[in-house]
Amino acid sequence: MKLILLLIYFAVMVGIGLYCRKHATDVNGFVLGGRSVGPWLTAFAYGTSYFSAVVFVGYAGQFGWKYGLAATWAGIGNAVIGSLLAWVILGRRTRLMTQQLNSATMPQFFGERFGSRPLKIGASVIIFIFLIPYTASLYNGLSRLFGMAFNIDYSYCIVLMAVLTAIYVIAGGYMATAINDFIQGIIMLIGIVAVIAAVLNSKGGFMAALDGLARVSDETVASTPGVFASFFGPDPLNLMFVVILTSLGTWGLPQMVQKFYAIKNEEAIRKGTIISTLFALVVAGGCYFLGGFGRLFSDKIDIAANGFDSVIPAMLSGLSPMLIALVVILVLSASMSTLSSLVMASSSTLTIDFFKELIWKKMDEKDQVFSIRLLVVVFIAISSVLALIQYKSSVTFIAQLMGVSWGALAGSFLAPFLYSLYSKKVTKLSCWVCFLFSSVLMVANIFWKSYFPAILQSPINCGAVAMLAGLVIVPVVSLVTPKPDKELVENAFACYEKETLVPQKTSLGNKK
Repeated sequence: MKLILLLIYFAVMVGIGLYCRKHATDVNGFVLGGRSVGPWLTAFAYGTSYFSAVVFVGYAGQFGWKYGLAATWAGIGNAVIGSLLAWVILGRRTRLMTQQLNSATMPQFFGERFGSRPLKIGASVIIFIFLIPYTASLYNGLSRLFGMAFNIDYSYCIVLMAVLTAIYVIAGGYMATAINDFIQGIIMLIGIVAVIAAVLNSKGGFMAALDGLARVSDETVASTPGVFASFFGPDPLNLMFVVILTSLGTWGLPQMVQKFYAIKNEEAIRKGTIISTLFALVVAGGCYFLGGFGRLFSDKIDIAANGFDSVIPAMLSGLSPMLIALVVILVLSASMSTLSSLVMASSSTLTIDFFKELIWKKMDEKDQVFSIRLLVVVFIAISSVLALIQYKSSVTFIAQLMGVSWGALAGSFLAPFLYSLYSKKVTKLSCWVCFLFSSVLMVANIFWKSYFPAILQSPINCGAVAMLAGLVIVPVVSLVTPKPDKELVENAFACYEKETLVPQKTSLGNKK
């Protein structure tokens, strides 16, 4: 039954990729789906790119174990800050200005917005360096689940997942990934609800599980009775940093922001905001809520020997074969959707913002699409090799770099991108300072962690600080550096001043 479900799932994914070939004939179609993607596909593409096996297996297990039920705040933050506010604050303005500047990637946006070719290349280098290890991390959460469900070598899982993702991304481009994301999102919604119900039922239901969690004590964490079932848990400060990194971080991640480039119209933004928020609330809230009960299974878990990645698989090991099959497809869906989004962002950025700028300046549309497709294969191959190296050896450097990638990417891009959409005073030097500050800070956190203050030795805390610091750096540096070119700025902001007719249900107008 498990194999039959997997085969059906794989066949559907590949079939959609082949069906969407007609939408992927030029760069605009391949990378952005012709900027005509509706609310459901965009919202699910955003949500499924947001949540992968890293969240379901890694973060849910780790933070659920550390903070108990209070880890659910991370899921709530993901829904409110990472989805609702991201759509409200970034959605419309991103769609308008990127179309005005004819930009298909984040580096291209910076290059056109500030009239700076070096800024464009610099942003593409940061994306290339930090997206590759993040891409490799997507495979990690699958290893224990596939071992538990099929008792097969994890290497086969890596190769299979890589090949299937490559087929439907290369064939159908963004439209294929969006449709597949929609299907994968439905699987994730059904799967997380079913798994939570089954796990809680195995402990006598919600109230019995909550009572059991309230009786758990760990003197090494906190001496307060019932702290793992409390509102804020044993460590509210570090929990806050988790919420900031995993929620605010989406505002500066290229693969997330790029979803707004492809939105069809105003109605799609309104509907997409609601759909995306509800999706995040169920999936992210559900994952962290489930992880919060991890300590009830402490008799099956050895954190010292197997790490936090063993928490969720141990919780699921007693489920029925059918539910385990659903979980495997759930986590596979989450990983493949995020993988496709990341390789699209990486390959399009390297082609449009690096190769076309420095190496092959006369690259036409056909050549660009071919290059993007070729780089999809390259990026997936590199991430697969990195995942295999980490799995087969004791290399830990890759895993460290994965944890740093979110902080480096979001820290570099969040503030420059956000302020550039709203303020005419942002300077390109302020963008450079933010890029360098966050990238250097996060790399330093890998190699010289011991020199950091205790609270910042965690890559999560350090990444959250990098994001918040950028929100201060950009306006401050913009105040003391030469003003941007007025004509360039006015051209970018002209898109907001164009008049458009709307029905009276949207606006009552000014007539008395």
